[in-house]
Amino acid sequence: MLLSFTPQTQLETLFVLNEDGRIVSTREPNPGPGARFSLIRGVAQCAWAVHADVPEAQAAALSALAREEPPCAEFRSDPVHADEYLSLIGGEVDSGPAFIFPQVIPGSGGVGLVTDLTQLEKHFQGWSEDELPDRSPILGVFEGDHAVSVCFCARKSALAAEAGLETAPIFRGRGLGPRVTAAWARAIRGSGSLPIYSTSWSNASSLAVALTLGLEACASDWSLVAEVLPSPGRPIVVERSRINERDPGKGECLE
Repeated sequence: MLLSFTPQTQLETLFVLNEDGRIVSTREPNPGPGARFSLIRGVAQCAWAVHADVPEAQAAALSALAREEPPCAEFRSDPVHADEYLSLIGGEVDSGPAFIFPQVIPGSGGVGLVTDLTQLEKHFQGWSEDELPDRSPILGVFEGDHAVSVCFCARKSALAAEAGLETAPIFRGRGLGPRVTAAWARAIRGSGSLPIYSTSWSNASSLAVALTLGLEACASDWSLVAEVLPSPGRPIVVERSRINERDPGKGECLE
């Protein structure tokens, strides 16, 4: 039986929450501080969390407003209380859609597992040996012994994983991103977890990957961050999944 997407599942995949449901960090190797406030609006329900560093009075006010947010079918629309959230804690808005994969994920040949750092070192920067287990499964399209396009777990929880996607610059524009992402999603689903692909509204390359794969938009992520996240590609066009970039920022999409 396939796991179903809920906004709460994605929230807990993006961030580590404390016992009070407050954001402690991003859920990834070498975690960042995470959003000051994150609101995920689905078609039937919403989920939100406030960072643990936000003072209690402001956190309570944010939560009171978030409880009034209606579910949303028009994912590009701002939250009802967007201005109030900004006036309470400031920050930069980071927003974009979350997608789920179809029941039948198309097959893709010529994709293999990345299990060793040497398979990444020729075409990709910033990877380390100790992060490979938490990024796995890492699927790659190879040229010889070296991966040229990879899809990996940008964020991973007990129930779900968010895709991170990166294609080496000289290999972009060849359709490798959708192929490796489909293989990653099949591997995640085969492990019993839910594959999620999210990105930012401004990331045209990442949105194109979602369109090519026939992904279904299921929620809208709207967060306030302390500063502008490096542009992707969380998804960055490392083809990523928006709040999931390895370094520059979130899910990634460099394609």
